[in-house]
Amino acid sequence: MSDYSLLIDGKMVPGDSTMPVLNPATEEVVAQCPRASKDQLDKAVAAAKAAYPAWAATPMEERRKLVIKMAEVIEANTNELARILTSEQGKPLADATGEVMGMAGFFRYLGSLDLPMRVIENSGDRKVEAYRRPLGVVGAIIPWNYPLLILAFKLPSALLAGNTLVVKPAPTTPLASLRFAELVKDILPKGVLNFIADANDLGDHMTKHPDIRKISFTGSTATGQKVMASASQTLKRITLELGGNDAGIVLDDVDPKKVAPGIFEGAFQNSGQVCLAIKRLYVHESVYDEICNELVAIAKNTVVDDGSKQGTKLGPLQNKMQYEKVKAFLDDARKNGNVIAGGAAMDRPGYFIEPTIVRDIKEGSKLVDEEQFGPVLPVIKYSDKDDVIRRANATTYGLGASVWSSDIKRAHEIATRIEAGTVWINKHLDMAPNIPFGGAKQSGIGTEFAEEGLAEFTQLQIINGPPAA
Repeated sequence: MSDYSLLIDGKMVPGDSTMPVLNPATEEVVAQCPRASKDQLDKAVAAAKAAYPAWAATPMEERRKLVIKMAEVIEANTNELARILTSEQGKPLADATGEVMGMAGFFRYLGSLDLPMRVIENSGDRKVEAYRRPLGVVGAIIPWNYPLLILAFKLPSALLAGNTLVVKPAPTTPLASLRFAELVKDILPKGVLNFIADANDLGDHMTKHPDIRKISFTGSTATGQKVMASASQTLKRITLELGGNDAGIVLDDVDPKKVAPGIFEGAFQNSGQVCLAIKRLYVHESVYDEICNELVAIAKNTVVDDGSKQGTKLGPLQNKMQYEKVKAFLDDARKNGNVIAGGAAMDRPGYFIEPTIVRDIKEGSKLVDEEQFGPVLPVIKYSDKDDVIRRANATTYGLGASVWSSDIKRAHEIATRIEAGTVWINKHLDMAPNIPFGGAKQSGIGTEFAEEGLAEFTQLQIINGPPAA
């Protein structure tokens, strides 16, 4: 077992206690992780606050160079970070390697952006300039499904904008993040970047902390509601990227054999543990049986195993709590639908669920109405275009959706009527750092990625005065 430490004020330090981190494929302990106390969190925030004035005054070009240098360190340590990620998260090593490479890509792209001053007016008696200023200390709370990639959604933009940072990874997947912190700790001035780990007991203190100016949180809608309520006490800025119950809509003109692989990948990537995954698939009655059959064939040929084994396509669910939740969804599926592939937990150590396809199921069932966040896909029949749009929109969520058709114009017209932050056509989960990302309704507040995401880590300042002589 490797040793792991917290990063506080430029030093790697032990936690005031420890906690075990399990491999979800074996349920064995991967490592003892340092666990921060409330006092250690306060020290991390104090360090970030003390480092803030000098970091904010550092020219943006210098901050940019350091963010890019972090990308180089990630790339140089891809294999190690990927192995740690697979051991604690469970995803196949190839996917973990892709996540680390994606992390580096986000650092490089987001680190290349700029925050130029904008002249709003320059008239005879008035010159108005708009500046983007840093906020101060930012708290970043990271989930367990993509621990490194989602860290990269936040960290580069926060630092580039001139903020300092306190990061709290998920308790079940802290190790790769802490190893990353150790790798980059000497790149930045002390206190600019701090990492703590907890057992889900410091989030409330973090979101209420008077010296944290912004919380950037990715996780469930239920927890996001708590974050928002807690942050409101100090009127913190917040970015919330929350849950989804994303609809895929398959029109009557598709070729089932062509679209089924993309639909399956969009639903089952990372064993369905993706906020933006297809969670409900609506299929026109004319191609319903064919789509179901194609998805079943793919599911039955998908290798589910320990992520460290070559050839594994889907790993286990990440933690026991999620495993038990998904088993409850399987119970609902058997009661309210027709399970045509999978449908059971696998009889072996680890949190493995067979990739499951459920047909002949409708709204009103738990599997359709709620976010399963696991490898179980309900396939729902429809006959009328307006009706399926209404049904797709009949949810408190609005993160993503997709429309599948051989007629792009027809698909585009439907896409414009879907209440979601991102709607794809003939694909799903196509994301990039230059494309803004955010949710509608209860799927989130604010935007990540691109210039819009960078601006979320700033305060707009207007300077309004006479033109310079």
